[in-house]
Amino acid sequence: MKKKVAVIGANGQLGTDICLGFKGTGARVIELNHDDIEISDIDSVEEAINRIGSPDVMINTAAMHHVGNCENEPLKSFQVNGIGARNLALVCVAHDILLVHISTDYVFDGEKNSPYIETDRPCPLNVYGNTKLSGEYFIESTAEKYYILRVSGIYGKKPCRAKGKNFVQTMLNLAREKKEIRVVDDETLTPTFTEDIASQIVKLIGCNPEFGLYHMTAEGSCSWYEFAREIFSITKSDIILNRASPGEFAGNVRRPKYCVLENKHLNDLNLNIMSRWKDGLREYLKK
Repeated sequence: MKKKVAVIGANGQLGTDICLGFKGTGARVIELNHDDIEISDIDSVEEAINRIGSPDVMINTAAMHHVGNCENEPLKSFQVNGIGARNLALVCVAHDILLVHISTDYVFDGEKNSPYIETDRPCPLNVYGNTKLSGEYFIESTAEKYYILRVSGIYGKKPCRAKGKNFVQTMLNLAREKKEIRVVDDETLTPTFTEDIASQIVKLIGCNPEFGLYHMTAEGSCSWYEFAREIFSITKSDIILNRASPGEFAGNVRRPKYCVLENKHLNDLNLNIMSRWKDGLREYLKK
């Protein structure tokens, strides 16, 4: 019997590809967006489950993830990223639903300077990271069947609802508009194509391994400058790319300088199918 999978944030950057990934397996996919469910309101979550009938799997991609907005509205951020995760966990327990929750590399402070594994101690630097970590803790202490998946530097075919264009599209637009640009070279990340994450989630749930926390990013790492350089190299863009000075584009939000995750839990179970970040970028640009 095919699984019934409900995806919260189905029209978002990651949610769109998750829906497509599960539809490709023949699963019955229930798409839930903000008009259908408000995760910060437990009554709304319960009503949505009763309306659609209990799914086998609930995948939550919804979050308040604009870092600047989170800093300016910490209570709202906590209500969505923290209490929202708790609400989902409580309802999933009541209806015996597997909860899959998307978290972030921003739960770390970036001081390690080598890839973080799932057992490393979190230490968020900002409101966004703190509220996402609180969501993880609520799920771990409440849910019985769950996967918490930390992702990093994601980009996809569908624009991010909160941020608009992704970094790749922004760079391509700048290449058309300008002759020369500057990009920061002192922040290290792992750019990850959302389609690859969706494929990995499908595989994870299909294999039904041990519940818990998983890192789920592309392999390898780069700075934002190196990411931009690879984008322009693949697309043969005619633009001069320069390294920005440290702190040149500093905002009012503290961000980790090193955001690289190692998919250790996936590797330990021989389930890791995440591609190298350059390969994911080429696939995205091809599509």
